[in-house]
Amino acid sequence: MKKRKNTIQIPTGSKIFDIFNYIFLSIVGILTLYPFWDAFVVSLSPIEEYLKTSIHLWPTKISIEPYSYMLNLRELWISYWNTIIVTVVGTSLNMLMTIMTAYVLSKKDLKGQRIIMFFIIFTMMFSGGLIPLYIVIKNLKMMNSLAALIIPTAMSTYNLIILRNFFYSIPQSLEEAAMIDGCSEIGILFKIVIPISKPAITTITLFYAVTNWNQFFSAVLYIYDKNKWPLQLFLRSLLFENDMAYQAGGESLFMLGQPMKMAAVMMAIIPIMCVYPFFQKHFTKGVMLGAVKG
Repeated sequence: MKKRKNTIQIPTGSKIFDIFNYIFLSIVGILTLYPFWDAFVVSLSPIEEYLKTSIHLWPTKISIEPYSYMLNLRELWISYWNTIIVTVVGTSLNMLMTIMTAYVLSKKDLKGQRIIMFFIIFTMMFSGGLIPLYIVIKNLKMMNSLAALIIPTAMSTYNLIILRNFFYSIPQSLEEAAMIDGCSEIGILFKIVIPISKPAITTITLFYAVTNWNQFFSAVLYIYDKNKWPLQLFLRSLLFENDMAYQAGGESLFMLGQPMKMAAVMMAIIPIMCVYPFFQKHFTKGVMLGAVKG
């Protein structure tokens, strides 16, 4: 007797929805990718090729002169160094503050937990305002220093809540077993909680790193020494204030126009893009776990 094969019939409506979904997501993907691709193509094109058309799908001629020009700018490397300092030191401080605070607030037996969380969430909805913050920074003698870009944003309420909810979902029996074995609270945090929470911590770290790398508005407010400008502030000056010529040593250098601008943009984007593949595995897992456990 022949065995009857079990086949699942997919409804026609579901097939139509899948086709529409693929088409829609493909269009969204192309619209998202094209600005980046356009900037990349323009950055490799000579100025005369750029002026021929407003749509750039691929470079007809390749020129590395914009990148060569950018790489020879001393101010670029100074701003890169400042941004690296802000990103590394700032992200380290961000994670230290967020992990320690989230771990304490995840304790189910913490007295006054609701009140503390209320005041933390309150700061997310209402802030003192731009002028009071500026006065505080000025009175703390942090004006024109990289500390003004790091300390005021030492912890994000949003990231704190996400990590706190993740810690809260960890079975308490693990911590109790560790305490029976003689492990201290600090030991539990670093030997048990943090290793288990690696995906969530990696995700939050990436959020902080991207935010610190793109520091711009705070730099506009607090930094006026060009030698302390972060990368984004230097690019803003390069792209908008010096549109015709860039002064270096009293000599006017030939500007490469839009290709040079796009080369500057690419040089700001590429470093953070190179870091992402190392975080991608944990980042994707962390987002999914946050969606289930959060």
